Amino acid sequence: MNTSPFHADERGLVRACPQCGRANRLTYERLGHEFRCGQCQAQLPAPDAPVEIPDAGVFAALTRRNALPVLVDFWAPWCGPCKMVAPELVKVAQTGAGRWLVAKVNTEENQELAAQFGIASIPTLAVFRDGREQRRQAGAMPAPAILQFLEQTI
Repeated sequence: MNTSPFHADERGLVRACPQCGRANRLTYERLGHEFRCGQCQAQLPAPDAPVEIPDAGVFAALTRRNALPVLVDFWAPWCGPCKMVAPELVKVAQTGAGRWLVAKVNTEENQELAAQFGIASIPTLAVFRDGREQRRQAGAMPAPAILQFLEQTI
């Protein structure tokens, strides 16, 4: 279930303006910059919640074209440690809003991505920059450890 206010597609993240409700696209190439609503000109907040990745096409676009480093959580709904790390990833996303993006790949729904990246255990966290995996870590971690892993990588 996607609880993020952002919806990912192959062109960027789509978010309703918190002021007027109009849908706005935040292109991957410009993440980290200021966005304004196309209707009311209100400033749109940076992504501050994990974004669900629906398929391999969106994953490729998000990791290759993103101006920000992307922390990807490979997880599954039945996985106890994955459930434990989920609220920690929310904290990491909030802490790094505008500096990095947190994305989630459900390995049950995206088995081809799990196979492509050789995901053998979950949760697995991987940092991507310019379409390339920089580093990965398997296992549940608290937010401070995830932040340390992320900051040492980027």
